[in-house]
Amino acid sequence: MPVTMSQAFIDNFLGNSPKWFKIAILSFLIINPIIFYLNPFIAGWLLVVEFIFTLAMALKCYPLQPGGLLAIEAVAIGMTSPSQVLHEIEANLEVMLLLIFMVAGIYFMKQLLLFVFTKMITKIRSKIVVSMMFCIASAFLSAFLDALTVIAVIIAVAVGFYSIYHKVASGKSFADDHDHTSDGHHQLCEDELGAFRGFLRNLLMHAGVGTALGGVCTMVGEPQNLIIAAQANWQFAEFALRMSPVTIPVFFAGIATCFLVEKFKVFGYGQQLPKAVHTILSEYDAHEDSHRTKHDKVKLLIQALIGVWLVVGLAFHLASVGLIGLSVIIMATAFNGITNEHALGKAFEEALPFTALLAVFFAIVGVIIDQHLFAPVIQWALSYEGNTQLVIFYIANGLLSMVSDNVFVGTVYINEVKAALLSGQITRDQFDLLAVAINTGTNLPSVATPNGQAAFLFLLTSAIAPLIRLSYGRMVWMALPYTIVLSIVGVLAIQLGTLEQMTQYFYDSHMILHHSVKEIGGAVSGH
Repeated sequence: MPVTMSQAFIDNFLGNSPKWFKIAILSFLIINPIIFYLNPFIAGWLLVVEFIFTLAMALKCYPLQPGGLLAIEAVAIGMTSPSQVLHEIEANLEVMLLLIFMVAGIYFMKQLLLFVFTKMITKIRSKIVVSMMFCIASAFLSAFLDALTVIAVIIAVAVGFYSIYHKVASGKSFADDHDHTSDGHHQLCEDELGAFRGFLRNLLMHAGVGTALGGVCTMVGEPQNLIIAAQANWQFAEFALRMSPVTIPVFFAGIATCFLVEKFKVFGYGQQLPKAVHTILSEYDAHEDSHRTKHDKVKLLIQALIGVWLVVGLAFHLASVGLIGLSVIIMATAFNGITNEHALGKAFEEALPFTALLAVFFAIVGVIIDQHLFAPVIQWALSYEGNTQLVIFYIANGLLSMVSDNVFVGTVYINEVKAALLSGQITRDQFDLLAVAINTGTNLPSVATPNGQAAFLFLLTSAIAPLIRLSYGRMVWMALPYTIVLSIVGVLAIQLGTLEQMTQYFYDSHMILHHSVKEIGGAVSGH
């Protein structure tokens, strides 16, 4: 039968998304103006729920398109204004620059990171040690880089390992640069392949959790961290110190969980690397080492030196995070001979869709501000005092981050708490403590589902997920022990009353160190 214009429209609208999802989005677009005319407050909340729905359905359709349509309509019917959206973007320009430049900058350091992770797997035979090293390395890298970039690198490592094994097991050599074909697939041992898939699943999940453990610690680990730091006017060192009463015990609890799930082989962990696969990967690593030219070695050295600059630049806040990322791009490409415009363009492909989505977040935040949507919730939470208030904020952020995106949740809550500070409802000290509760609340419980963390969602939608049979349900199940442990340890660190005292202690230590460095610098310059 011939296709009608209406059928063609529905087919084109949101592409391959399910038909029921397309109808739902169109229904939202029709209903919202009517509800807004009748009751702006209810319409605002309905919009927030609809937007969270688009985030939860990210596997069916990237949220930029459906969420963006809802945001455009919200501006068009007067729920917020273009100037308010622009104001939110301007206030968070540093976050946008982080995503644009820092993620792209790390793209040009992938060779070094691939080299390091390959050595981990081929040189260390203990699965427990390898798992803990992947978790710790991901945490360390995520503390100084963006978590999305770190997981992208580890996915590239896993894809590389899978391709090497498949190529050799299909009867091809390392020198064969062509992709494997299905002709040799029958030569693969299914038990061996299944065990290898399980091994890669384990490492990727440990690494994913590692990005959360490290990402919560510093202002550059996650986009919402930078937003929270900007509202609190904290620099890199102060942010890390203020978070440490919660992040340090959570980190050790996370590493202990990694050890225990591997030791007792629960929740799908404990899969060993088959001996035959280890032999193949080791031979490949030896092949790469023997064929590495002086040019290649210089490139690795340059990337290592740039990594040192990155850590020093961020730790001492020598420039804004985005500008440090831009300096990484310039130096890594200049000294490693990457001067083609198309080669540069590839580095920006991973981050720009999420950067555009973040701009849509700010449009929804504009609606929340203009319609005063969160005011009753915030007022209820602020009616409590002391640690109880902090726990409520932690749990509220955590539960919402499990089903929504933690950047969106963190942005909304920190803006509302900042408004409470400016209106005199809370003191500056209480605001600082609430900022810690919001940051940890959005970062830790959100490992429960791929919806909450961009790094987890990126892993689930990557090319490696179907190869290693990593489904949504399996990811939630494998993340469960981490979700329980990290959430409980986080809330206990706040509830037991150690947060305020330890924060003050660490902050005092930081100020003493800062003044000491300043005095030394003055003495040196005086001479």
